Amino acid sequence: MVVDTAKSRHDEQVTQRLGYELPMLLLAAFRSVVDELHAELALSGHEQARPIDGFALQAVGPAGVTISELGRRLGVSKQAAAKTARRLEDIGYATRSPHPADGRAQVLTRTSRGEEMLALSAEIFDRLHRRWAGQIGPDRLDALETDLEAVTRSTSTTWIGDLPGWLH
Repeated sequence: MVVDTAKSRHDEQVTQRLGYELPMLLLAAFRSVVDELHAELALSGHEQARPIDGFALQAVGPAGVTISELGRRLGVSKQAAAKTARRLEDIGYATRSPHPADGRAQVLTRTSRGEEMLALSAEIFDRLHRRWAGQIGPDRLDALETDLEAVTRSTSTTWIGDLPGWLH
């Protein structure tokens, strides 16, 4: 019987990993992608963009949101959402206007600069995705993504892609 020593070493390596290594590897992969994204954004005129800005602009969505709704979508307090909204306004990614039906509320919407940053981010993420596919192979990357989606859908009460405003 012929034993594939590379596969045996891989199987051995997987069983020797400690439980805390998975979240650390996921975090390291996330940081790698996000750090590279922001380095490229800075070179393209978006040097003030921070990771929270992209998440917040996704949560604002194409139609805009009230500050309360932004807080719900981001899973933060209304005060934290207001601070995030102020930052988006200060760097030119969003603007506020009176709510058409509620005189007490305001609607936060993306500006053309905010839309530009999101579009550029999508292009950069696609490029990074292709690079990962080149590094580990498209089938392995697809399997990784499928497995991560299966795990997160089974353990999370809300899938991020199902939240209003996200990924649109």
